[in-house]
Amino acid sequence: MPPTPSLDYMQLSQRIKRWGEDLGFQQIGISDTDLSQAEARLMHWLARDFHGDMHYMTAHGVKRSRPALLQPGTLSIVSARLDYLPEQSSVSKQRLQDPAAAFVSRYALGRDYHKVLRNRLQKLADKIAGVAGPFGYRVFTDSAPVLEKAIAEKAGLGWIGKHSNLINRRAGSWFFLGEIYTDLPLPADTPAANHCGQCQACLEVCPTQAIVAPYQVDARRCVSYLTIELHGAIPEALRPLLGNRIYGCDDCQLICPWNRFAKLSAEADFMPRRGLDSAGLLEVFGWSESEFLQKTEGSAIRRIGHVRWLRNVAVALGNGPAMEAAKQALRERLHHPHALVREHSAWALAKLRQ
Repeated sequence: MPPTPSLDYMQLSQRIKRWGEDLGFQQIGISDTDLSQAEARLMHWLARDFHGDMHYMTAHGVKRSRPALLQPGTLSIVSARLDYLPEQSSVSKQRLQDPAAAFVSRYALGRDYHKVLRNRLQKLADKIAGVAGPFGYRVFTDSAPVLEKAIAEKAGLGWIGKHSNLINRRAGSWFFLGEIYTDLPLPADTPAANHCGQCQACLEVCPTQAIVAPYQVDARRCVSYLTIELHGAIPEALRPLLGNRIYGCDDCQLICPWNRFAKLSAEADFMPRRGLDSAGLLEVFGWSESEFLQKTEGSAIRRIGHVRWLRNVAVALGNGPAMEAAKQALRERLHHPHALVREHSAWALAKLRQ
């Protein structure tokens, strides 16, 4: 149904931003649907096979970069930012430096962000409908072929940094993004300017050198890809570089100077749950499948399943100190029914025996 023709869309966009703040978002911006520059960058990235086994990146053609093909009638996009940082960066750095600690990317310590953002964006859409009347829209939270960072950059929420994450000069990069595709002709905000300058910190700190050039990430080398997206064996040459990172990697954000402006999240849903922020490698390696499912209930971690969880932890144990307890735990997993677990456990055990 077409929106009310008498609407003041500038006023409506201002109200949308206020409603967003009332709902707990840190920032709301609005973009148009011209993502032609981002599309060119995406096609270049795909042509270099930097997406690895993430076949979903090519499965939808250009729907990812042409919003009206994904949601017919889309004229403007509401982009939302929600901070999630659960602890001071100094605490995260200490965990990374403890080889016995199980390091989980900070975004995954709390409740699955998909559910939190989707529910909140739906409430925002309902508020818009209360003023605009029934309108065409669709809510997204990393749940469909959407170029969320390119959209957020055009909406003025930040700029895409050399590590490919979005950076806000007042809030750093520890935040989630979500979108509402709408058929409302809302006025677009001014795109954010890039403020990375000559800084190369993220390129230099990346443990696997996955940032092959500024703004170019080879996912096949990225720790987040290797521990979350990759379904098969982690390449042996990269295993020692993973350290104690068992789910994702935050190194490029921890080093980014703009994150000195990041604020701790006030969202209870994003606070660490079930001790995942303080668990040890031996503890989480000992989880049965039922324990894994119970302890990751409502968490983004559950998506990788118990087998890949054990694969990741086995590698981390192999990168740690040669304690007898670690060797014994790995020996026990040599009899696991899944070959992926057996192979990575054998690799880790051999590494500890060197």
